[in-house]
Amino acid sequence: MKAFRTALVATAILSIGSAAIAQNDDTESLKMEALRALMSAPPERALPIVAKVLKGNGSDELKRQALFVLGQIDLPEARALLVETARSGDAQLRHEAIRSIGIGGDRDALKELGAIYASGDEDTKEAVLEAYLIADDRKGVYDIAANTKDPDEFEMAVEKLGAMGATEELRALRDKGVGAEALIHAYAVSGDVESLTALATDGSDPERQMEAIQGLGIAGGDEVGKTLVSVFRSSNSDDVKTAALNGLMIAGDDKSVLELYQSSTDAEEKRALIQTLVNMDSDAVWSIIDKTLEEGQ
Repeated sequence: MKAFRTALVATAILSIGSAAIAQNDDTESLKMEALRALMSAPPERALPIVAKVLKGNGSDELKRQALFVLGQIDLPEARALLVETARSGDAQLRHEAIRSIGIGGDRDALKELGAIYASGDEDTKEAVLEAYLIADDRKGVYDIAANTKDPDEFEMAVEKLGAMGATEELRALRDKGVGAEALIHAYAVSGDVESLTALATDGSDPERQMEAIQGLGIAGGDEVGKTLVSVFRSSNSDDVKTAALNGLMIAGDDKSVLELYQSSTDAEEKRALIQTLVNMDSDAVWSIIDKTLEEGQ
């Protein structure tokens, strides 16, 4: 009997606990909906409520939602509170505030991110770059890349510029002297065939040349095949020739590889070209193999 009563008490406690949790979930959900509703409220009415939530004892999720709403309020006071949180809130809220600045796209708020980046840790720096990316603030990212002496920071910044298609900014960084590989990759991502062609046809730095050749393959385009065929034919370096073939393979340009095969008179070179066509699963390679076998009979 005692065991039965104990079980009843335990069941009652669990039921009360479950009800409390459900009630808490409902309350939290209602608060979230109330915050979202503020996005269509007059800014001067919404701002004091959002500020109160940020300074209160609500959940982190609730405060993150408040920061998002704050970023949509077009008032100087809202911008100041958002920047203040980006500077001095706890880590999660700082990063969410930085992200909200990016989403909001306010030019004055974005200008404040430069100082936050300079004094921030690695996670903060990544958050600032992400905010610039969201806002398509190319100048903000360019300034970081142009002024940093840290190769890792340079690489992160040019990666963002590549994703933004910031061709002119990336070209302006060509003589920076650090992160050449990252810069070439950014040229490829942004589709800057002109810059890649200049580097791919410059044999003064073989390593850089081969990176640029691969970048051309990634960038693709109508003129890439002609450039890589020209590089292959004019180079005396086996490594550069291999890089050119790899570039054509990345670009999926089997027509250019076939052109090289048909014009080649070097047996070893023809073997490399036919193997490339096989690797590309080119339809043309099977007739070449068939013809080669017939000639050998």
